[in-house]
Amino acid sequence: MPLEPHRLSTPALRAELRRRLAAAPREDAAPRIGHYAGGDLRRIASLMPPTATRAAVLVPVIDRGDDLTVLFTIRADDLKQHAGQISFPGGRLEPGDADATSAALRETEEEIGLGREYVDVLGRLPDHAVITGYRVTPVVGLVRTGFELRLDPVEVAGTFEAPLRYLLDPATHARSMRRLAGEEFETIDLPWGRFNIWGATAGMLLTLRELMGEG
Repeated sequence: MPLEPHRLSTPALRAELRRRLAAAPREDAAPRIGHYAGGDLRRIASLMPPTATRAAVLVPVIDRGDDLTVLFTIRADDLKQHAGQISFPGGRLEPGDADATSAALRETEEEIGLGREYVDVLGRLPDHAVITGYRVTPVVGLVRTGFELRLDPVEVAGTFEAPLRYLLDPATHARSMRRLAGEEFETIDLPWGRFNIWGATAGMLLTLRELMGEG
């Protein structure tokens, strides 16, 4: 029977996160395109560049004791790509990175000053393809409190948190029409207050919900 993760108590949700993320996704699995509602995935895939740049992000789940929240960044308005959008901290894999996890932790420190000593890496979600030409590995980490954020103003305009349980609840999801690469697509959005989480960031959370809900 499928699990409804948004209905779990905080201790049960914390334990289920650890259990579900313990198994790494297959290395040869095709990247996900997870933020579109129905539609023709072949048509969407045809718009992707033939080669992709490898990148990684950290999905920071903050352990607030009585609740779990997800930390998001708001990208600076003058960036060349994804300006002003809501995202997770991360970026391209660099030659000095041992793997995607190392890249996600390094980029998180550089962008928002969250030290890796606060992050308990739980595992990875399947890679996600982004229409701008990136193949992104989402690394999920449980973050203990006590940290102080130091934002890089060149990259990040701000941050906010939203309850994980809210983000996992399908009743809070919304659908929108967007024009991407000259074509109309219906996307699944995750609105929270004045913020609207969409695109690959929403797709990663939808993938997490799918993983958590498996019977």
